[in-house]
Parts: sequence; C-alpha cells; structure tokens
Amino acid sequence: MAVERPGEEIATRDRSPAELDARADALRALDRSGVPFLVAGAYAFFEYTGHFRDTKDLDVFLRREDVDAALAVLERAGFRAEMTDPTWIAKAFRGDWFVDLIFSSGNGVAAVDDTWFSHARRARVMGVEVLLAPPEEILWSKAFVAERERFDGHDVNHLILHRGEEMDWNRVLWRFERYWEVLFAHVLLFRFSYPSARSRVPGWLVRDLTRRALADDDSGDEAMRICRGTLLSRVQYRRDLEEHGFVDGRSWDEAARAAGGTEDGRERSDVSPGGGR
Repeated sequence: MAVERPGEEIATRDRSPAELDARADALRALDRSGVPFLVAGAYAFFEYTGHFRDTKDLDVFLRREDVDAALAVLERAGFRAEMTDPTWIAKAFRGDWFVDLIFSSGNGVAAVDDTWFSHARRARVMGVEVLLAPPEEILWSKAFVAERERFDGHDVNHLILHRGEEMDWNRVLWRFERYWEVLFAHVLLFRFSYPSARSRVPGWLVRDLTRRALADDDSGDEAMRICRGTLLSRVQYRRDLEEHGFVDGRSWDEAARAAGGTEDGRERSDVSPGGGR
C-alpha cells in the first residue's frame, strides 16, 4: 500500500504489505457494511498531533450493541473473530494480524456512546473515508491507562498540546465528573511538561479542579477504606485488596454506575466518594 503523507512511513516501514492490506480490508468491509464505527489509535493520533508511530494493529471503536454485527462482517471478510474481554474489547484475526474492536476502556468507564459519533471528525485512513474518534473522548479513555508496562500520559499531553485550544473542555469535565481527580492529575502533568503552553487548558477548569481538591481537604479522609487505583491498574493494586483490607474501587465503581443510572444521558456524579463539589 502506498504511503500517502510525509512521515507516514514510520507507521508502515516495519509492517508487511499483507498486514497493511489486512487492515485496509477490514476498514473497507466495515465501511461497506454500514455498521457505525470510528478509527482511533495511531491513525487518529497522527491526525490530531502530527505524530506518526509504528502500530501493531488497527483500533476500531464502536458501540457495544454494534460489536456482534461488526464481528460478523469481518468473519465474512476472512477474519477470525472473538470476544476477547466482554468489558471492553473484541478482536478479529487474519493470520498473525488483528484488528481491535473497542467498545469501552479496560476498566469499563469510557464506554463508547452516541456522543463519540456526534463529535467525530472525517478523515481518510488507508484509502478509506472514515470517522475519527473525537480528541476529547480519546483523552478520556487514555487517561485511565496507568499500568506498570504502559502509561498513556504522554499521549494525553500531546493531545492537549496540539488540540487543547479547540477542545470542548466542558464535555471533557462532564466525561470525568466522577473521576475528576484523574483529569486534575493529567492537567498538572501537562502544566509540568509544557509550562509555556499552560493556557491550552482553560483557567476556569484549573480553578474548578483546584476548588474540588481543596474542598476534599476540608472534609477530611473518606470514611470508606477504598482503593480506586484498581480503576487505573487491576494488577498493581491487588496487594492493597488482598493484604491491606481496602475495598476494591473498581468493583465499587461498577456497582455504583449500575445503581446510579443516568440523568439526561449523563452519568450521575453524586455517588463518588469525596467529591469536592
């Protein structure tokens, strides 16, 4: 497959033509099928930041209710499909190559919904006209990736650096409402990394998050002995649960989300411990 843009060879030079053809075939099959999907991963990251990088797969985002239809489409196109983890991901394989079909974040928080599609942007990826996942939602999903072997904070930083001035920060705050401390942490890391670009994050947001943190300080420690680190890494905080008696914040959060429901399509925020609101 021909390289279309300067620098794109970084994303293709270590990949065989057959692997790239498999990705393009998957995109063409999904596009013809009419199953709604978005492209994210390295391809969207280039469009938003100008940074190409090698990628071992193609990341397709879609709503959970569309996953089975997408897998059936890819099976008809010669892929072997499987539901890898019912919380967030399915995969379609052609030999050693695969396509990720992602419908949430690994912790179940950043589920793909209609808003992803209403704010998507058009682009051309591997010769196919597609919709790209919005930068706000990409930031939201990447902010929770904090494993020992992988931390996506640098991706969050680059998204803010290159797209912060045009981001809908009200929507970003809405997405993080129950998890505002995670957003605050990334905002502080961005300010540390790029002190000459602090204004990419609006001052009203920094003040709002600071106010919440100060309010939490005034209210003291949360009564529930809970570890929400499991929303960032299921593995790295296991000892806190098994040996130190902490309540699993991930399990608590899943139950709270299910019980809290939504209001006007937005998740309730009044069930979070602390809150700083």
